[in-house]
Amino acid sequence: MATLTAPSHYSPVEDAEALQKSFKGWGADDKTIIAILGHRNVDQRQKIRKAYEELFQEDLIKRLESEISGDFERAVYRWMLEPADRDAVLANVAIKNGSKDYHVVVEIASVLSAEELLAVRRAYHNRYKRSLEEDVAANTTGHLRQLLVGLVSSFRYEGDEINAKLAKTEANILHESVKEKKENYEEVIRILTTRSKTQLVATFNYYKDEHAISISKKLLDQTPDDFHKALHTAIRCLNDHKKYYEKVLRNAIKKFGTDEDGLSRVVVTRAEKDLKDIKELYYKRNSIHLEDAVAKDISGDYKKFILTLLGKQD
Repeated sequence: MATLTAPSHYSPVEDAEALQKSFKGWGADDKTIIAILGHRNVDQRQKIRKAYEELFQEDLIKRLESEISGDFERAVYRWMLEPADRDAVLANVAIKNGSKDYHVVVEIASVLSAEELLAVRRAYHNRYKRSLEEDVAANTTGHLRQLLVGLVSSFRYEGDEINAKLAKTEANILHESVKEKKENYEEVIRILTTRSKTQLVATFNYYKDEHAISISKKLLDQTPDDFHKALHTAIRCLNDHKKYYEKVLRNAIKKFGTDEDGLSRVVVTRAEKDLKDIKELYYKRNSIHLEDAVAKDISGDYKKFILTLLGKQD
């Protein structure tokens, strides 16, 4: 379930006028920005952006970039983009940052539905005049390249049908592939990039039942190179993305100095989808509400905005 609280009745024109008024004077009225944009869904935000451009002949996003700064600005910028365009930007930044951020590309490719991923690839092409697959391939090599290109170009079947015999066979293939000195990763990549998520969950479950350990934990025994890290992330996202995102949040807050990029990414991308479920998992795992943990770790307008998207009432 979503954490975003948005009104059923609102006026894009009135919101646009209120935002423009908030930009006047010395420094923007950040309270107004948060009160409006932090309580509007994606369709409403796009209508506000359109109304603002028609009224004031400028792009609201560019105006926001010039009025606010830091982590607050980056979070608001991502929030204002349409989901496919936002993921295209996140993927491009991750590719530019190299190996330390390849997990973001894996997240996008593994968590989104087939149609959502296709929309991201189109948005990426429109924004950067190159394909997502092209940029991934140009910046990676070997098995990592094969895995990432396979994931971003995948168009998975999304039905509920499961082939139990196939799940057993491919669980055994995965097991053999992660054994020391028996690294048949082409088969692993084929399985992870072509099978439906439902089929893969069945395969992962059979693996755990048969070998008394999850494949994701088994992979932790392998050399922690970029490929194995990406493989581990893909399996976790495909198997249970909510648990994966809970861990991203946990790590973002537990680090010495908050990982604001990880925190913002999860909150902004999941607030209109399943962030409430992720919050519940966080509480069960950490015995503290996510809002309380976040409130202790960050500050200022960035804190107010993130807490608003988390559904915390003023």
